[in-house]
Amino acid sequence: MTASAAQTASPIYAAPSVARKQSPPLCPTDDDSLVPQRDNAKPQPPRTKVDKQSAEYLIKSGLAGGLAGCAAKTVVGPLDRVKILFQTSQPNFAKYAGKWSGLPIAMREIYTTGGVRGLFQGHSATLLRIFPYAGIKFLAYEQIRAVIIPSKNHETPVRRFASGSLAGMCSVFLTYPLEVIRVRLAFETRPEGRHTLFSICKKIYNEQPPPVRHSHPHNPIGAAVTMAENIAPRYGLANFFRGFTPTLLGMVPYAGASFLAHDTMSDLLRVPVLAPYTTLPHTQREETSTSSHKPAQLRYWAELSAGGFAGFFSQTVSYPLEVIRRRMQVGGVVGDGHRMSVAEVAKRIYLERGYRGFFVGLTIGYAKVIPMAATSFYVYERGKYYLGI
Repeated sequence: MTASAAQTASPIYAAPSVARKQSPPLCPTDDDSLVPQRDNAKPQPPRTKVDKQSAEYLIKSGLAGGLAGCAAKTVVGPLDRVKILFQTSQPNFAKYAGKWSGLPIAMREIYTTGGVRGLFQGHSATLLRIFPYAGIKFLAYEQIRAVIIPSKNHETPVRRFASGSLAGMCSVFLTYPLEVIRVRLAFETRPEGRHTLFSICKKIYNEQPPPVRHSHPHNPIGAAVTMAENIAPRYGLANFFRGFTPTLLGMVPYAGASFLAHDTMSDLLRVPVLAPYTTLPHTQREETSTSSHKPAQLRYWAELSAGGFAGFFSQTVSYPLEVIRRRMQVGGVVGDGHRMSVAEVAKRIYLERGYRGFFVGLTIGYAKVIPMAATSFYVYERGKYYLGI
């Protein structure tokens, strides 16, 4: 037997060649690191359609949403603190509102008096609230969207807006008291006697508005109003729901516009002309009898751009109601303590500063909401992908 024939017959000689063909590349691309490569030699099990009502999907979507909210709030924590101080006309910082230089000056003053802790004062309460808030919002959006938009053929701007609005309202219903606590913690600026989470809750609970005096107490209408006000809760748990009405009203345009803008911008970035530059290959899934539709994942800069545009658009259309909400939430420490209605707060803001008063801190709002929304949507979309939903 010749040497060449022996080499051909020997199974040991061919093994290295096969191993070299199956070895992974030395320098995988970014797409390879995101999309795991599968062994084509092994048969793949049939894909089952994702059940969005399953416990696994609910937990994973809620977890991805909660982590996205915490990451976004941490990125903009100092800006959030300054914006609240401006919106609520905090006496020590009202002089900085409405000026281009007001933001850096206010941040410098907070840092001088309280250091880094001062810039993130109330952040623990923020995370305590934002994890369930964002988790419920994204979870509810997925569930409501599955009902209102059962397939890709039902995808319309109105249905997207409605899905986002209803999801935002669900999250507000369940987490609003935590928002009031967060705002009050951020509102406090005195370095001495720093408030804890327990102390601020106790303070809010015990705040009582002054008694209301009517000019005609013996009038039947005045007597009825007085009786209704005496029966209605004036302190206690009701204090944790100050500003609830404008929050709920503001959530309709804010959440609706946010999800609508994000989904619309994502679609534009996925058009065939742009898709080779904006999407990651091998991440799309078409809708069949055994699988649900899943668009291709956007590259990091494209996803951040879509989220940033969503933040800009939603902040613009909902900001006046947000200012009214902030003023109502700190009603126990600003003014005479009288619990005002939405109309009364709006009137007071207009008398103080005119229509510009409804847009105080909007520049900070853009600086805060755009990176916050970009981070939130990016972390959520990537979280869903890596969790397999």
